[in-house]
Amino acid sequence: MRNRKEALQELQGKIGYQFQDVTLLRQALTHSSFANEQKINKLNNYERLEFLGDAVLELVSSEFLFNENKDMPEGQLTRLRASMVCEPALAYCARDINLNSYILLGKGEESTGGRKRDSIISDVMEAVIGAIFLDGGIEYAKKFIYRFVLSDLEDKILFMDSKTLLQEEIQKKNTAQLRYELVDETGPDHDKQFHVEAYLNDKLIGSGVGRTKKAAEQQAAYEALKKIKGRNSGIQRGKECI
Repeated sequence: MRNRKEALQELQGKIGYQFQDVTLLRQALTHSSFANEQKINKLNNYERLEFLGDAVLELVSSEFLFNENKDMPEGQLTRLRASMVCEPALAYCARDINLNSYILLGKGEESTGGRKRDSIISDVMEAVIGAIFLDGGIEYAKKFIYRFVLSDLEDKILFMDSKTLLQEEIQKKNTAQLRYELVDETGPDHDKQFHVEAYLNDKLIGSGVGRTKKAAEQQAAYEALKKIKGRNSGIQRGKECI
């Protein structure tokens, strides 16, 4: 089993950035529950770095969209940015580098599924951005964001409007009826997970899980759209958790 030093070195290899001050990376991975259990100064958890990383991410993504979409109005730019840096999108990007496996969690948070929780994983992703910014400056932070966040934009745009786009696809089939069905709720009241299935008439076409029914429906619609797009245009895969 790898020790913490080995884990930090492994993660730096994955992200392609070597920290001058590796304690910044350790802090970015430290949840408050772990800091409390280990009696670490509460300021040494990831929350302050997350605050900074969120601002850096917004700046870099705004600049990227501004330069890449010369004729797009402000409202559309805002919606597109929101879809790219929302909690589920960042959590997916983080899972792509297995970031959740490096998070330091307290025993209680671990036992209640914190390592799988989008809210925690996305916060750590922003904290890592903040840590890179402090350690190496804006250019290294930008490289990280471009590589791990500002990618697969077609999928992200598709996800943002998945329920609307799916309804439009279904309306092309005059007799088809689309419905969403809540099939399960799991977890405690403060951390519910809703499981939703999308049906076309009586055929299951997609399923989704989210912290709200709306988020779960969005995920189910996205899964259904991927199947439709794959069948019609050869698209084979998309980002499941965006």
